[in-house]
Amino acid sequence: MDHNHIPPTVRRTYGADDLSTAPSFAGGFINFGDWHGIDLTAPSAEDRVHSQEQLYRRVLNAFPEPRGQLRLAEVGCGRGLGTALALREFRFASVTGVDIHPDQIERARAVNARALATYPDRLAYTLGSAAQLPFADATLDGVYSVEAAQHFRELTGFAREAARVLRPGGRLVVTTFFAAPGPEIAERLKILLASFADGLDVAHTLDGFTTDLTDAGFTDVGTESIGPDVWPGLDRYLADAVPNDHWTRNFLPSWRHGLLDYHLLTATRI
Repeated sequence: MDHNHIPPTVRRTYGADDLSTAPSFAGGFINFGDWHGIDLTAPSAEDRVHSQEQLYRRVLNAFPEPRGQLRLAEVGCGRGLGTALALREFRFASVTGVDIHPDQIERARAVNARALATYPDRLAYTLGSAAQLPFADATLDGVYSVEAAQHFRELTGFAREAARVLRPGGRLVVTTFFAAPGPEIAERLKILLASFADGLDVAHTLDGFTTDLTDAGFTDVGTESIGPDVWPGLDRYLADAVPNDHWTRNFLPSWRHGLLDYHLLTATRI
């Protein structure tokens, strides 16, 4: 894949800057976490890792049994820790991590070298984009993405590609944060949150994506707000990890004011 086709902020953030090393994250994961059941009195780095693993488990639990027969791909796999968790804990037949950034694929292969050697036919990492997935038609049983879709320039192509690579009856599971509808919302998010201002994150709407999925050939499209399990816990951790005036502290008020929310989406390929 041509490295020049990666959006500049994505190229920098996941390349030289290596977002996984930021104080907001821990353990090499890069997601805001599912904090359900975690004591928020004084969350530790171990709690932060647990929250990020829990978000993956929430997504992976949305796939049906028997999971040992399912071939999956993660779109936007980053360092690949979630794919390794999927194979280790859920025993899927195979999991392939896909990422647009060559640095992330290189890191994923290094971090998960032992797992790759142990399961050479069941775990892999490869370059690809949400709009150009490196799989043949109808060859996967499941596609999932954990807090990556907010970086995709548009979601229509992702919906179409997911539909193309999934077999009939295959399942798509996506979790990320979506903006409320309205052009003024996008502008307000740019003022409050640097990731929207510099173009790292895109203000996709939930309704827009569900329409894309239906148009692409999905049915049984379901959505669930999981904001209460994400935003308060994240902000409590950030309170000890970043300065009080750091822009990431604006995620919680943005949620409380209805500008964005975190959702889990599921859909079935017709």
